[in-house]
Amino acid sequence: MSLSFREVACTLRKRLAYYQAVYRHPDTPWMSKALLWLAVAYALSPVDIIPDFIPVVGHLDDLVVVPALIVLAIWMVPNHVIRDCRSVAASCRVT
Repeated sequence: MSLSFREVACTLRKRLAYYQAVYRHPDTPWMSKALLWLAVAYALSPVDIIPDFIPVVGHLDDLVVVPALIVLAIWMVPNHVIRDCRSVAASCRVT
């Protein structure tokens, strides 16, 4: 299965719009908002749990910690918020 650059970019835009809508929704619990903020801060921060100069494992923590924080944050969000936010993010078209 080969994905074009446009399809990957569209998927990324959809996911970012979805997470942004979840973060801004008034019914999203504060703990979910804090975890989403923490995931973004950890991804952009130069400070890591395991330093990046350690081969393989240093970069592997970024690939585990950030998605784990996002999954945990979305897991805490009520179902009606998830439905509302998915409809907002579904408007991307691939041309």
